[in-house]
Amino acid sequence: MDDLDYTSEEALEARLAELRQDHADFDAAIQALALSPLPDMMLIGRLKRKKLALKDEIARLEDMLTPDIIA
Repeated sequence: MDDLDYTSEEALEARLAELRQDHADFDAAIQALALSPLPDMMLIGRLKRKKLALKDEIARLEDMLTPDIIA
């Protein structure tokens, strides 16, 4: 993980935007590999796991940015 200052909302938003772009890049790469004549399923699997890890990190940051609502 980068040495970003996660205490400021701006830093969290910047990191979140970076992670969302990385997630989209992995998605595009996975789709391109899947369309190849002989897709490398091991590589696709690794990319999918990395994409899932990014999704988890995105959710964690979104939770940090969203205030808890007490009903």
